[in-house]
Amino acid sequence: MRWTVRLAESLLEVGPDPLLVCTEDGQVALANAAARALFGREDLAGRSIEDLVPPEIRPVVPRFRAYLAGAHPLRRAGQPLNMVRRDGSQFLADITLSVIEAEEGLFLYATIRDTSAEGFDPAQSLLASIVQSSHDAIVTTDLDGEVLSWNPGAERLYGYTAGEMVGRPKDIIIPPDRRPDEAEIRAVVGAGGRVDRYRTTRRRRDGTDFTVSMLVSPLTGPDGRTVGVTTITRDVSERERAEAQMQSVLDAAPDPLLGVDERGRVVLVNASAERLFGIPRFDITDMPVAHLLPGFPEGTVAHRRDDGTVPVEITLNSLHTDDGMITLASVRDMTERLADQAEQQRLREEAERQKDEVRQQRTQRLESLGQLAGGVAHDFNNLLAVILNYAEFIVEDGADTPMALDAEQILRAGRRGSELTHQLLAFARREVIRPKPLDVNRVVDEVQQMLTRSIGEHIDLATDLAEPLPSVVADAGQLEQVLVNLAVNARDAMPAGGHLSIDTGLVDVGEEHTATREGLQPGLYVRIRVSDTGTGMPREVIDQAFEPFFTTKPSGEGTGLGLATVYGIVVQAGGTVYIYSEPGVGTTITILLPASDADPRPADPTRVARPPGRGQTVLVAEDEPALREVTTRILRRGGYTVLAAADGLAALHLAAEHGGPIHLLLTDVVMPGMLGRVLAERLLRTRPATRVLFMSGYAQPVLTSNGILDPGVHLLEKPFTGTDLLNAVGEQLALVG
Repeated sequence: MRWTVRLAESLLEVGPDPLLVCTEDGQVALANAAARALFGREDLAGRSIEDLVPPEIRPVVPRFRAYLAGAHPLRRAGQPLNMVRRDGSQFLADITLSVIEAEEGLFLYATIRDTSAEGFDPAQSLLASIVQSSHDAIVTTDLDGEVLSWNPGAERLYGYTAGEMVGRPKDIIIPPDRRPDEAEIRAVVGAGGRVDRYRTTRRRRDGTDFTVSMLVSPLTGPDGRTVGVTTITRDVSERERAEAQMQSVLDAAPDPLLGVDERGRVVLVNASAERLFGIPRFDITDMPVAHLLPGFPEGTVAHRRDDGTVPVEITLNSLHTDDGMITLASVRDMTERLADQAEQQRLREEAERQKDEVRQQRTQRLESLGQLAGGVAHDFNNLLAVILNYAEFIVEDGADTPMALDAEQILRAGRRGSELTHQLLAFARREVIRPKPLDVNRVVDEVQQMLTRSIGEHIDLATDLAEPLPSVVADAGQLEQVLVNLAVNARDAMPAGGHLSIDTGLVDVGEEHTATREGLQPGLYVRIRVSDTGTGMPREVIDQAFEPFFTTKPSGEGTGLGLATVYGIVVQAGGTVYIYSEPGVGTTITILLPASDADPRPADPTRVARPPGRGQTVLVAEDEPALREVTTRILRRGGYTVLAAADGLAALHLAAEHGGPIHLLLTDVVMPGMLGRVLAERLLRTRPATRVLFMSGYAQPVLTSNGILDPGVHLLEKPFTGTDLLNAVGEQLALVG
């Protein structure tokens, strides 16, 4: 190998053109004799190329390195550059650059021509370089058809060397049947015309004929006269036509396509790839694909000529050719798709935000309605207590009389009104609850037995209860009311019969669960699901289903409080409820209640009737005159001594003047001037043995935030009957002993 290296160095040394070989860091590794003479330096080897250019255009090395590191063709001709000799004189050079890859790294091979030298014609030099490097056959003849020039492309195409053809007639490569056409074309061109894309037949040295496409134009002399013919010929034989057709198909593809050979260099480019990278295909061809697609084939960006990057998606396919394996890479510009995805994400977030706003508005609307309902229920309960108890007086005192029968109707209407006020309070979350750990499955079992008798034989009722389930902390009566309300609604939605199912299960509510967007805290929840095969509900009905007094039933057949009550009870217990329904398919209502670690408690013992009073003193504080009067009357008829006051101050005054014991304080919760709780606190300071019983139809001031009675607080809910009052008073006095 050493003699070949020495031979190569000797050939470079005696070459007529000045040439330099430079390393990647811009150091001259080799300079031939012509280069040393051009620069007037014998010590070019080892110098930096910075020493060969004028100071005003330095630094050159960074640009040199950027050229090697970036996307570049392996050969580039006609690069102008000002250079400087040892004596300081400058000259304009025409440089042809070639990149050489070796084991030691990349080297730049530069051929230098002094364009200021006498007789040098840059345009002519460039033209000659183009002709010599063209892949097409470029041939010039005189007007008689004698060959004047024959480029390397013609040598490859026809198989004749320039030495064999120059000075000989061109008819050598023209089949006899085509020679008359050639004479006509020479005549046309001789008259100043030209022929584009002329297809004909030519003959190679081996005697084979092949199809070519030619561009024929006049060759003019210095005086402008036509002196000959220039022909640019391209082989369009079967392989070339197939490649041309393939290139046409590739150029028609909307996505950029690159063919990459086994060396990792680009051998195939389509028009879309030129546009994507901003680089002409003749510069892309033979370029390392990694310069265009870093990290190929796993990369996700494309580098453009302007140093910009484009997000891309690369799809690969393999193609077996005679020249080896070609990897066909489809490079899709993802800019618009990513922008569309970002816009879709923005729209989804906007839609979710609007849903959150609608949910918040709905919650606020229900809260406002709840406050209104609670206030109405408070005043209405006072009226109902008066109506119910005076009707009872009539029934008791006028037994078996027509007047008593009328009073019974009043009682039934009053009790119906009392049920409605309890529903309003439940919806408003102002109802007094007595929660305890419950076994949901046991509650469903007990309700199922009652529902089987009440919903009708035309409806099939089934339950599917998951075992085991943790307990929930809720009011047993309210939970039963929820199930009954849902079952009644389902029954009304299936007048011709159908299927009603109640199932239970355990749900782990995570951060992404739908319920958390309703304000529910993540955690374990017991699920109760009630499904029917009824008429279903449209979206506009679902949106209002939990609002009080909203109903789709005919007038007189529904109050519109069933689902409103369900909503209030479930939310007050710390859970949530939501509806899925489709018209003609049915409705599913899902309830989620927080799971508890506590063991379920047995049912409360049945309350027994208390014996009548024995003259014990009861201090009554009630600001509603009619209710105060009826309460006093019931207690006195029940055997109690009564002290009645219209407000807290009056009650304290009566207590101060009363010389005997006061066994019980029966006080309204909400009174003008002084709340019942304040009255009780002040009375107990002087009479600590006195028991306290609150009464109210709106007991929020003595309740905690979740509706549970404060420890030690006893409450009689309005509206109450005489029996309710006497039992509650007797129970409190029994604690005294």
